[in-house]
Amino acid sequence: MRKKSRLLLAPLAAIAFFAAACGGDDEGGSSTEAPAGSEAPAGEGCDLVGGIAFDTGGRGDGTFNDSAAAGGERATSELGIEVKELEASVDEDRKANLELLAGDGAGVIVGVGFMFTDPMGEVAAANPDVTFGIVDSVVEADNVRSLVFAEEQGSFLVGAAAALKSESGKLGFIGGQEIDLIKKFEAGFIAGAKYVNPDVVVESAYLGPAGDNTAWGNVAGAKEIASGWYADGVDIIYTAAGGSGAGTIEAAVEADKWAIGVDSDQYLTTADDDQRARILTSMLKRVDVAVFETMKAACEGDTTGGVKVFDLSNDGVGYATSGGYVDDIAGQLDEIKAAIVAGEITVPTNPADIA
Repeated sequence: MRKKSRLLLAPLAAIAFFAAACGGDDEGGSSTEAPAGSEAPAGEGCDLVGGIAFDTGGRGDGTFNDSAAAGGERATSELGIEVKELEASVDEDRKANLELLAGDGAGVIVGVGFMFTDPMGEVAAANPDVTFGIVDSVVEADNVRSLVFAEEQGSFLVGAAAALKSESGKLGFIGGQEIDLIKKFEAGFIAGAKYVNPDVVVESAYLGPAGDNTAWGNVAGAKEIASGWYADGVDIIYTAAGGSGAGTIEAAVEADKWAIGVDSDQYLTTADDDQRARILTSMLKRVDVAVFETMKAACEGDTTGGVKVFDLSNDGVGYATSGGYVDDIAGQLDEIKAAIVAGEITVPTNPADIA
């Protein structure tokens, strides 16, 4: 039986800042992201100024925002684009940061997260000569690229991996806000696990309701849930909750069980050997690719808007192989991936649709 709990934490403090992004890129099955503050020679040929408006948590979250930052770093390294960054500390910062970036000369600006939807609609209308991109939402405007992902497809693969690796047949999913976006992660994970083992049991919990931004930084809450599940026999937990996932990884280390990361390759974003030893894989959501491609298109003069979908067919989502823990089942996972791409497997986007 699946259960849900809501745990709350005081809002994260975050520092808003401008910074030139540095070099780096990532290719292949697992992402490779340059840490904040690293430097690489800038590319040449584009004098465009770019902007990234991070949501709360910003650089250093190890997942969503860090992936976006890596895309900006790649744009600097390969295209020579100067990238300025701002981070939201409170809700009001989102619109203000978009306006600051546009006012400071940015010709292409990406807002990282669905919370930028309303602010971006307003700022894009007021700045028709600026190209905007928004991650995880759709803004209907000629100068806005809506960057959306098939999170359920990547989650299906890590769900299959979890079922193939589980010894107990008991898995867990921890989400951040209980919203449709995160339910796509949950649905894909459960469906993938049940595709491999119809008898698998998947526990589910959320850290907050829609609109509760503390859900993305509730490390203690995630650890509490994960620790309880591990003690009850769950041996692998997938967390889609931003920085909260660090709590699940901590619990996995203490319980000597497995955790599955999200968005970025969390095996690479942690410097802790004990944690790397407990990260089975990560569901890669290539926000870095979406950010880079948006900036590249603007650099080449393509300022058109519209919806851009990143899924398994274009490697917009996937799974990480760092650590080698899923090497023995990679062939099976790639067969499942091919079946999804071919339309032979339809992945649900809502847990309620899973029998």
